[in-house]
Amino acid sequence: MRRVAADGMIAGAVGSVALNMVSYLDMALRGRPASSTPDETAGRLAGAAHVDLGGGEPAANRRAGLGPLLGYGLGVGVGALYAVAAHRRPLAPPVAVGLLGASVMAMSDGTMTALRVTDPRRWSRADWVADIVPHLAYGVAAAATWYRLRPPCRC
Repeated sequence: MRRVAADGMIAGAVGSVALNMVSYLDMALRGRPASSTPDETAGRLAGAAHVDLGGGEPAANRRAGLGPLLGYGLGVGVGALYAVAAHRRPLAPPVAVGLLGASVMAMSDGTMTALRVTDPRRWSRADWVADIVPHLAYGVAAAATWYRLRPPCRC
């Protein structure tokens, strides 16, 4: 089971890289700034856990480092959970893509919504597209990596 989870973690890490690449490409093409939501989420989670990040610029730098780390942790974790749940009953690749992408999106957006960092009810169509497309890239890359590491049995 450890090897299965490790392969899932690898798939999740590859998915996280793809998500970030698509996000950075969007920033480059549209000229939009980086999102502040990962930093805000890190700060709110630290506050909820009673972890003092300090003050001023060092605290801002800590939040800037912790935000992306939380994203990678979530992506790796979703990959591991998928692997443990799906390794005995492989899903069709399109289903795996959708499940992986939707899972990581629901967990990240759900956390930010619960912490009141964002409110998806107020997002524009462009905001939704900017959120869905990178999470779909996560699903594609994570599923492709999973099936490369663990090809379905063709018995």
